[in-house]
Amino acid sequence: MTQPNGIVQDFGRRRFLRNAVSSAVLGVAAQAMELTATQPLNAQNNMTPDAALQELIAGNQRFAANQLKSIEHDLTILKEHTVEKQEPFAGVLSCADSRVPVELVFDQTIGHLFVTRVAGNIATPELIASLEFGVAVLGIKVLAVLGHSSCGAVKAAMKSDAVPGQISSLYLPLQRAVEESGGDVDKAIEANARIQAQLLRASSPVIRDAVKGGTLKVVSGVYDLATGKVTFN
Repeated sequence: MTQPNGIVQDFGRRRFLRNAVSSAVLGVAAQAMELTATQPLNAQNNMTPDAALQELIAGNQRFAANQLKSIEHDLTILKEHTVEKQEPFAGVLSCADSRVPVELVFDQTIGHLFVTRVAGNIATPELIASLEFGVAVLGIKVLAVLGHSSCGAVKAAMKSDAVPGQISSLYLPLQRAVEESGGDVDKAIEANARIQAQLLRASSPVIRDAVKGGTLKVVSGVYDLATGKVTFN
């Protein structure tokens, strides 16, 4: 049966985009590993991984207490300083949910955090490649996988209902957390953040080697929408 031209063209565009993304991911990962062996940049303030994590914790405490300091920074100066380079001290793999403004949650401003986002905060190849860049090239000291309460992606995966478009593609990466939760949404959300952090450590030689070398800490946590507090596991 002959398909309409529109469908054929749409399939061709999707195949082209998929191949382009795959090539880009491989290219970024290769560049990150190459730069690791040559001249990686240094993260700001020469923080240790423990100090970087403490800064995230302290920033979240300020956020939860409505005592933000990041808004006091001169944004014009920050923009000028970061035009040619970036020096983040931490990376975050967060859910795409609009209720989780990552920089605000940790009371940070321009150039401080290297943030990747996707529904369900799952470690896809594209996001792993991006975070490898943050580790190998930018020299981030801590990498946090951040889940959040009432996560719609996790709830949907637990129900496994029929959904439009490609939304159901999120179900499989979340399945292990669903299975470990015993039907409890909060447990599934916490488990998913922990599982994705484990995946980052296991699947990426760049991240794994940095952790082994003591230059990077990988953690997971859950942001509570009601209180504004992040609990790290």
